[in-house]
Amino acid sequence: MAGLRVGHATRVGDGWLTGTTVVLAPEGGAVAAVDVRGGGPGTKETDALDPRNVVRGVEAIVLTGGSAFGLDSATGVMAWLEERGRGVRVGPDPLHVVPVVPAACVFDLGRGGDFRARPDAGTGREAVEAAAADPVGAPVPEGCVGAGTGAAVGMMKGGVGTASTVLDSGVTVAALVVANAAGSVVEPGTGALYGELVQGLLARPSEEVHAAARAGLAEAAERNTVPPLNTTLAVVATDADLSKAQAQKLAGTAHDGIARAVRPVHLLHDGDTVFALATGARPLPADDPLALNEVLAAGADLVTRAIVRAVRAAGSVEGPGGVWRSYSELYGQA
Repeated sequence: MAGLRVGHATRVGDGWLTGTTVVLAPEGGAVAAVDVRGGGPGTKETDALDPRNVVRGVEAIVLTGGSAFGLDSATGVMAWLEERGRGVRVGPDPLHVVPVVPAACVFDLGRGGDFRARPDAGTGREAVEAAAADPVGAPVPEGCVGAGTGAAVGMMKGGVGTASTVLDSGVTVAALVVANAAGSVVEPGTGALYGELVQGLLARPSEEVHAAARAGLAEAAERNTVPPLNTTLAVVATDADLSKAQAQKLAGTAHDGIARAVRPVHLLHDGDTVFALATGARPLPADDPLALNEVLAAGADLVTRAIVRAVRAAGSVEGPGGVWRSYSELYGQA
């Protein structure tokens, strides 16, 4: 997505299995909105994104591990932005700014072995510095990186995934997901990924492969002491020129993409949260009030695709905090 950059900070080893991911907007910010569907969210500054409120755009969005403790990583991002005069101007000096940095967290506490090993302001600064240094157009690292480092989906390893498309109108839509759900991403009877089935990819694993995978997951579950909690996070972005209300609609419909790929979803102990960003580079047709529909449909589809990529890109993890087998190890890459 032109104008947006992504940076990860990853912590692994010595009790750590967590990290932070930052989506950095172009200087001057991007229109932003959010839709929270999970019953147990951990978020920061989401009220500022309500279309009724004054803040129109944000400079960055933070996705982080560490549950509510990890939200402190947004402080490091705010400090980095303040040093550059990026934020809401509140005084006569150009540096009199308050950066608005919405954030959401996933639960990964203790998965590396140390319950107190979680992201902080330093992790956030590292992630935003990585985003700022990211070359324009560079591919986003996926799998067990950033906020997806300690992610799990059911009893399997989760992670970070991305997807994007260019619509016939020329508008670009993209999604970045942190897949860390209490629900499952696989069809119980076959082991096929829900997200691939809804895309029409109907090839299922053989019965032998599925049986071996189920045995491997059961063995891993016996060794795990950390519960499979919670939360799928996503940022859906477009270069379309959207209002805050339109961006909020995009965030809301993008949750359909989670529901297609994860079952069950939006439970009381989930914190499922979707942010939307619009850079405004391409106006929607003024004479077509339904032009937004194409963007909305794409956002949901891309979230599904990004969850599939997150699960397939993740690698197995075994350590003092538990064992999480990757889908690719259990079922193969095909």
